[in-house]
Amino acid sequence: MQISGPTLDAADPVTLGHFYERMLGWEIVDVEGPRPGHPPEDGWVKLRSPGGDLKLEIQWDPHYTPPAWPSRSGEQSMMMHLDIAVDDLDAGVSWAVSCGAAVAAHQPQGDVRVMLDPAGHPFCLFESAIDA
Repeated sequence: MQISGPTLDAADPVTLGHFYERMLGWEIVDVEGPRPGHPPEDGWVKLRSPGGDLKLEIQWDPHYTPPAWPSRSGEQSMMMHLDIAVDDLDAGVSWAVSCGAAVAAHQPQGDVRVMLDPAGHPFCLFESAIDA
């Protein structure tokens, strides 16, 4: 068995897919929807890494609620988050913001930046030798 990548829920998967396509430089390789009788936001998107070894899927959830960050009792909790390696943390944050992400108000570590994608999913940027 091998994990190929996560699937995120979203109210508008195509829009979120385009965000990750731009930010990560990954290609959208498949799009489905909307299904008959569903709103225009209904659908599913798959992105593939340039090497083809990882995927990110985004699926429509009609009841999607952005998770609270940090978690708070009685509110939608984050079920998972993406860790994204960058060569330079400040440049990575600037790029993510220019693509549509926001810097989260709560930052628990000095060497990591918690970001929020346009659907409110937290993801972390951290400096790392990407090809190491």
